[in-house]
Amino acid sequence: MPSQTSETEISTYKGQDRALRADRLGTPGLLLSVLAASAPLMVVAGVMPTAFAAMGVVGQPLLFLILGAVLALFSVGYAEMSRHVHNAGAFYAYIARGLGPTAGAAASYVALAAYSALQVGIYGMFGFEVSGLLDTYLHVTIDWWVPALLAVALVGGLAWLKIDINAKVLGVLLVIEVALVVVFDGAALAKPAADGLSLHAFNPHTLTGPGVGIALCFCVAAFTGFEQAPVYAEETSRPNVVVKRVMFLAVGFTAVFFALSSWALTLATGPRDIVDSAQKQGPGLLFALAQKTLGTTFTDVLHVLFVTGMFAALLSFHNVVARYVFAMGREGLLPAGFGRTSSTSGAPAGGSLLQTVISVVVVAAFALTDHWPDGDPTAPVMHLFTWMGNVGALGVILLMAAASLAVIVFFVRRGAAGAQLWRLLAAGAAGIALLGIAAYTVKDFHVLVGAGPEDALNWVLPAIIVVALLVGLSCGLVLRAKKPETHARIGLGNEAFQLERTAIAEQAARGGVPGRRAPGHEESGRAAEL
Repeated sequence: MPSQTSETEISTYKGQDRALRADRLGTPGLLLSVLAASAPLMVVAGVMPTAFAAMGVVGQPLLFLILGAVLALFSVGYAEMSRHVHNAGAFYAYIARGLGPTAGAAASYVALAAYSALQVGIYGMFGFEVSGLLDTYLHVTIDWWVPALLAVALVGGLAWLKIDINAKVLGVLLVIEVALVVVFDGAALAKPAADGLSLHAFNPHTLTGPGVGIALCFCVAAFTGFEQAPVYAEETSRPNVVVKRVMFLAVGFTAVFFALSSWALTLATGPRDIVDSAQKQGPGLLFALAQKTLGTTFTDVLHVLFVTGMFAALLSFHNVVARYVFAMGREGLLPAGFGRTSSTSGAPAGGSLLQTVISVVVVAAFALTDHWPDGDPTAPVMHLFTWMGNVGALGVILLMAAASLAVIVFFVRRGAAGAQLWRLLAAGAAGIALLGIAAYTVKDFHVLVGAGPEDALNWVLPAIIVVALLVGLSCGLVLRAKKPETHARIGLGNEAFQLERTAIAEQAARGGVPGRRAPGHEESGRAAEL
């Protein structure tokens, strides 16, 4: 029976619990939601010093600008695809529409594994930092996993609220942490070290040596988040315009902000001393420099905002995973119960609950095995955060490369290659660059996760993505053999429901018995329309 809710809010006649609520997010809300995933303060305080220290590459600011250009190229085709496909499954939906439903099924499980790993990994860093703050300021000693599990519960609770409420929470936290980093950047520009306002970090010659490939992997992971904009397409007002706009704004802001902030770090220490300082201070570099130039109070606030910024990233990634799970449940790639939303908030309740359970299980597993050595307090950071973070980054890089190919195939099959030529060339160039970054990531994975060259982790951790790919591929093949109607709908999302409704209406108008048109015919008809 058709839903009684207005058509402007519910985009499927299957009922309110089978659709995400439309018109919940505009450009500001969506932009803040996707930028929160990049956790700017976490990148400036954690990723940048680590890349300087481990890789010895001074030209990190230039690297961020180069990566920004590569990801802008990727966004050209990706954004154009977003005008034609509105699906909470984003990556896997695009890949399904370009490379076929089976490829889409494989991509769905890779996306689920990658984004889950990225989110869960942050709990390690979050728990470590919160326990440290409590010990420093309140003299309360607790294990890292206690605040980590409390954060799991709080994130899970917030994710059940309306997405526009989530956007407001993310927006407030993001704006404050960005403001503090900008203050630090301004102080570094106003009072640089002995070398003055040196532009040495932007010299191409600084991007030479064996550490460049690894630095590239670290830096591309910092951009993770901008590609999530299409996940919210079904919940935005004017998705054809808003999603595309937000992706380019997110890429541009991230590239400029991170390039400026990493340059500020080189100015605060001097380009010649940045590597040595990062090796000595590690993730404490930003806080040590802030203490020196801006005082104790500012540094204390920075520590607190470092934690709230991570919380914002946790909530942002949780929302993305929940929507992937919802889309997969709606299309038969997961049990149908996951493809339903909360009757009160419209949030993907089943997907949120699943991600909460996954987070609890993984955090508990690392807590129970935290014995390296004698409960080393850095273990959750060096293991849970580093291992899962790099697994997730590898998965997202591969998904972006596959999406670039899918964009090309999608428009070529529609006979639009000529009209979209420059976008297809941009997608091809971005895809090649992303595959190169993925190759570097796999080749030097032992450096990224801090393992020895012969350590089993070097193949066990990337194997998580491979296993997810094989599970998804198997799921797609089984659906094609046993449930061809379900298989044909992979990637269609609400379009499948709308096409079914149209078919029923057409048959009723002809005086026939309402029935279902063959899904393969529906999909081809939809492709012709587009």
